Amino acid sequence: MLTDLQGMDLDSHLHPFTNFEDLAGRGALVMKGAAGVHVEDVDGRKYLDSMAGLWCCDVGYGRHEIADAIAKQAHELAYYHSFFGMATEPTIRLADRLKRMMPWPIARVFFGCSGSDANDTQIKLIWLYNNLRGKPEKTKILSRHMAYHGITLGASSLTGLPSVHAHMNLPLAGFHHLSMPHFYREAEPGMSEADFVAKLVAELEQTIAREGAESIAAFIAEPVMGAGGVIVPPRNYYPAMQAVLKRHDILFIADEVICGFGRLGEAWGSEALGIEPDMVTIAKGLTSGYAPLSASLISERVWSVIEEHGSEILQFSHGQTYSGHPICTAAAHANLDIMENESLFQRAADMGVYMQQRLRDEFVDHPHVGEVRGLGLIAAIDVVKDREDRSIFAPEHQMAMRLFRRTLDKGVIVRAAGVAGIAMCPPYIIEKEEIDTVVGTLRESLDEVVAEIG
Repeated sequence: MLTDLQGMDLDSHLHPFTNFEDLAGRGALVMKGAAGVHVEDVDGRKYLDSMAGLWCCDVGYGRHEIADAIAKQAHELAYYHSFFGMATEPTIRLADRLKRMMPWPIARVFFGCSGSDANDTQIKLIWLYNNLRGKPEKTKILSRHMAYHGITLGASSLTGLPSVHAHMNLPLAGFHHLSMPHFYREAEPGMSEADFVAKLVAELEQTIAREGAESIAAFIAEPVMGAGGVIVPPRNYYPAMQAVLKRHDILFIADEVICGFGRLGEAWGSEALGIEPDMVTIAKGLTSGYAPLSASLISERVWSVIEEHGSEILQFSHGQTYSGHPICTAAAHANLDIMENESLFQRAADMGVYMQQRLRDEFVDHPHVGEVRGLGLIAAIDVVKDREDRSIFAPEHQMAMRLFRRTLDKGVIVRAAGVAGIAMCPPYIIEKEEIDTVVGTLRESLDEVVAEIG
């Protein structure tokens, strides 16, 4: 029986990425409060959120420092735009702060509201860059199957999840998807990791030869693929791919929306995996989800061309009403202050080592877990029917969703991700005992669900 609030929600609210029949049967799980690594629903039940919301609440819930910064800014100046040369102090200072945080030469920072719109901004910047340097045909962008880069028109075309494209007339023309670098699922029998990387590099070379290097503008990648299943590429994958891209004058966009701000045990996912990006997209961890904010970081290489032609184009004809919103940038400062003051990048690295080991201790020999994978404080297990042939359970069993539901019933939030994955990506403030709870609950839930299926 749905509550009045659930009924109202069902009648009026269109939820993102939510199964219509499931929602109608169960109703929405309505949250009302949160603190630390726990969220609380309207009935007062608490859940250990091992997903940090949507891979984003890095500093944990209930941080009054961020709430106070938001309130202070709202009282002083709740809103002003960034169009026509206007600006606000927290936004100016955040752009400068982000430039100084980057280990690569970043020339300019453009603020948006989500990782999706930030990736759309990257597409337009790259097209502008190539038009200005006399290469207007260089427009195509390479991504990967199972990648997630957002849901706006451009970003959803970059995304490689079939469900995002189905029935939506997507992807748009000019977006091409390469194989995902998942050794466990994609390598041929008997292949070494080096052989697998060589195969992926050959695929890139073949795609460039087929499409023409003169038509390809950029390649985009999450350092570790998130929604696609927490896919950690083999060693040397990125350096080998970059060597080809550089040879053909193809830019590299690093989508650091999930991996940035310490998630992989380094400040930036690109540092952890040997990427030298030309453009960088950030969002989630920038405010830990306390306010909607993203940024497109523009390299000196790209900006120098745009700046050189400034008198020709007159202005950057792109932006949103809320670009550089002062409340959001104030929230980002408070969030980054917490990360710095509490050494949370290092804490994420330390807790990540513990989480990765606990998952391997619990699942590496489990008869229905094919792979345990992850890096830093993000991980997944691959649930299989048979370890030998790596087959997954039949779709009608809805294994991943049943596991999500069972762990939720036990007070722990995980996420179905990828082909057969169950993912976790907890706040950096999580304690070892709480990691033990997540891992233990997942093990218990997996054993129960497998027994029910038979």
